[in-house]
Amino acid sequence: MSTSVNDLAQVIQIVVAPVFMLTGIAGFLNVMSGRLGRIVDRARIMERRVITTKNPEFLEHSENELKNLWRRIKLINRSIGLCTASALFVCAVVVFLFLGDLLMFDLSQLIVTLFVIALFLLIFALLTFLKEVQLATRTLQMGKEKIFDD
Repeated sequence: MSTSVNDLAQVIQIVVAPVFMLTGIAGFLNVMSGRLGRIVDRARIMERRVITTKNPEFLEHSENELKNLWRRIKLINRSIGLCTASALFVCAVVVFLFLGDLLMFDLSQLIVTLFVIALFLLIFALLTFLKEVQLATRTLQMGKEKIFDD
């Protein structure tokens, strides 16, 4: 009985690293969902401006900003999807670690494969997020927001 408890304790120790990774991914998802919410709010404002403005210069500026916001929304959504997929693969790693120990199967190849896929998905999520941040920074111009009288 004590050997199975010791074995279980070892598996739990091994599972701690992927669980920390899940915590990091959850924090990253929180940041991205907050960012997505702010972008969507700004897009709604710009959509109203496009509909109601009579100033041609301001209309063109608003339409361009709206296009940029939709590009950013797509990038954030892609990053959230990749991050979520990474978290799912990490969860699968944890499950197979326990199942392999419980059923006494050597699932090491499967576990390594799933973990590497999870890391690649996380890398692509981070790169996509970086691309969105760069797009936001590149299009940001100090003092560009003007108030026009319609």
